Amino acid sequence: RAFWGWLNAVFNKVDYERIQAVGPDRAASEWLLRCGALVRYQGSPKWQQDYNGLPTGPLGKYKIEAINATDSCIMYRGFDYLDGLEHVTDIRLEKCIYIQDECLQRLSETNNLQKSLLQLKIISCGNVTDKGILALHKLTNLEYLYLSDLPGIREKETTFHTLKQALPKLELELDLE
Repeated sequence: RAFWGWLNAVFNKVDYERIQAVGPDRAASEWLLRCGALVRYQGSPKWQQDYNGLPTGPLGKYKIEAINATDSCIMYRGFDYLDGLEHVTDIRLEKCIYIQDECLQRLSETNNLQKSLLQLKIISCGNVTDKGILALHKLTNLEYLYLSDLPGIREKETTFHTLKQALPKLELELDLE
C-alpha cells in the first residue's frame, strides 16, 4: 500500500518545464490521464482516456473543457496543473481517495476556475468535510454543485446554508444520508 501511495505521489509531481514546453492544457491532460482521470476538450463530445492517444497539433489547440476524475489518484500535489486552464466548465470528483479539504480549497482559489467552472460533482470522497465544502464559496460562477456520499460532512444544515448565502445563484443538489 505504501508503494502505491509513493507511486501516485510521483504521478502527481508537477513538471513546470513541461507546462512551459507544451502549454497548460496539454500538460494537465498528461497529468490527469496518468492519474486515471478523463478529459474532454472544447468542441469534442468524446472523453479522452488513452494517454498515448492524446491529440497532437499546434500548441494550445486543444482546451480542456471537462474533467472526470472518477477513481483517479489525483492529489493536492498535482493541482498546480490546474492553474493555466481557462476553459474548464465541469469537474467530477468521484471515489478519489486523495481528495481532501485542502484540494477543494486549492480548486476554489484557482483564479481561472473561479471564472470558468460552472458544474462540480463531489461523490464518495471520504476525506472531504464541511471545511472543504465551505471553501468552494470562492467559485463565484459555479451554477451547479452535486454532493453525494460524503460521510465527512457533519454540519449539513449550517454548511449548505452558508454556501447558499455566499453563492445565491448556486443550484445545490444533495444525496447525503
